[in-house]
Amino acid sequence: MTYTLAEIAIKLEAKLIIPAELDESKVALTQISSLATLTNAATGQVAFLANNKYQPQLNSTKASAVILAADAAESCPVSVLVMDNPYMGYAILANLLDSTPKVALGIHASAVIADNVAIGNNVSVGANTVIESGVKLADNVSIGAGCFIGQGVKIGEASTLWANITIYHQVQIGHHCLIQANTVIGSDGFGYAPVKGPYKWHKIPQLGSVIIGNHVEIGASTTIDRGALDNTEIRDGVILDNQIQIAHNVIVGENTAMAACSVIAGSTVMGKNCTIAGLVGVNGHINIADNCVFTGMAMVTKDISQAGVYSSGMPAVPNKEWNKTNARVKRLERLTKRVKELEKLLANN
Repeated sequence: MTYTLAEIAIKLEAKLIIPAELDESKVALTQISSLATLTNAATGQVAFLANNKYQPQLNSTKASAVILAADAAESCPVSVLVMDNPYMGYAILANLLDSTPKVALGIHASAVIADNVAIGNNVSVGANTVIESGVKLADNVSIGAGCFIGQGVKIGEASTLWANITIYHQVQIGHHCLIQANTVIGSDGFGYAPVKGPYKWHKIPQLGSVIIGNHVEIGASTTIDRGALDNTEIRDGVILDNQIQIAHNVIVGENTAMAACSVIAGSTVMGKNCTIAGLVGVNGHINIADNCVFTGMAMVTKDISQAGVYSSGMPAVPNKEWNKTNARVKRLERLTKRVKELEKLLANN
């Protein structure tokens, strides 16, 4: 798909400014086929500037146009698309020029679909996908190759599942959701009772389900466990990165974002509009307030009742420096005792 610069300006609601030395009518009709970075862009491509640290690259860009804010327009040697939020302009244009293929076209002959599956209009199902009894697929649902959709699952309008996804029984997925490949939703939560005998753990059936809201995006190889009794819930507008673990009975509030390899243990309630960086671990049975931010590798072990930014992961330092710090940490207990002894001596004098 291609658009002229003039068409792009209309779709982005941006102001198109063309250098005076160029033929305005000709430049406005330039065909744009893709996006690129400021450094690598060529004729027929649009770049964007949303971070000031990349401003030095603006002077040498070969893009046909650059999406940027008004204060950077005079520094640009090529045509500009001026917007208050250039990054949003990039996002909108990326959607317009998206060349990602469909996950499936029509219903493949090798798909195995139970007789009582309710299939809406314009539904696509890829090769070797299995859809069990009682499933309801709303209009414009797309399911990729090799998926398994368990009994009684409901998938809302215009939701897309990529290849090799497993959706266990009774799971509900809202409308306009996107789920990436190899994700598992509705697998058993980690529920076991300790017992005496040769096998220490007695499995507890997980009787809840998983409810996924609307406009939710879930990354590749992410696992969301079903609830033990109540449901696990991922509410509207949540975005989850790749390789995330959501344990049973967790509730993730609206519009929360979670980066790769983070985990939430069972029965925790995560608030709305939270941001969770990569490799964050959240303990079970705790409550997190709305609008919290957890930086990379943070370990959240107790309730958090106030919005704010929270950290605990230690940034990498040179190995020798770390060894020295580690040695000091090991001496803290001894130093603490010495301080207490000195405080007693001072108090007695």
